[in-house]
Amino acid sequence: MIELYHSMSARSFRPLWALEALGVEYKLHMLPFPPRYLAREFLAINPLGTVPALITEQGALMTESAAICEYLAQAYGPSTLAVRPDDKDFASYLNWLHHGEATLTFPQTIVLRYGKFEPAERQLEQAGQDYSRWFLSRLRAVEASLADRAYLCENRFTMADISVGYALMLAKFIGLGSEFSQGVNEYWDRLRIEPSFQKAWNVQKASAIQQGVPTTHAPLVAP
Repeated sequence: MIELYHSMSARSFRPLWALEALGVEYKLHMLPFPPRYLAREFLAINPLGTVPALITEQGALMTESAAICEYLAQAYGPSTLAVRPDDKDFASYLNWLHHGEATLTFPQTIVLRYGKFEPAERQLEQAGQDYSRWFLSRLRAVEASLADRAYLCENRFTMADISVGYALMLAKFIGLGSEFSQGVNEYWDRLRIEPSFQKAWNVQKASAIQQGVPTTHAPLVAP
């Protein structure tokens, strides 16, 4: 069985959401955030101490959230969550899968680190402001892509939407959601009522409570 190591609403929410969307059986291990400091035993699983950490059925370790989504779509398909190489939007699909992490989530990690997680004497207000603007400016591509469609690729819900959708969820958490354009807001509203999103949201909270892990590392705005 697949095993997923996850912290509340961290990047590992992407593979959790993907697993629920695919209906794949898995075992969920909840960890306090950040696990490299608060769950030192986890370093034996993932020496980086980061989440996600997914152990495949073959025993391989995966630690990149977008790559895990792509792997799951291919390994547990065929599924409408994947876009095939012979589909028109295949190149766009791969681009959005990585855009969600590399372009949209990265600047938010700077905002979180230097605006919330670092001690007061190490916080950098200017860095938070600059990287907030960076993130928001990158949402223009999302809005443009959605001008004539409901979802990013093939006009259906795919792993690309999970990758980008998590970045929007994180933006809500850190207070950037109020800056969303109407088009991005409407897109986020579609994603958060997806049954798979709701299942993943409820599973992480119930599992955290069951496993004695704090649930406070969660978006401030409920989905």
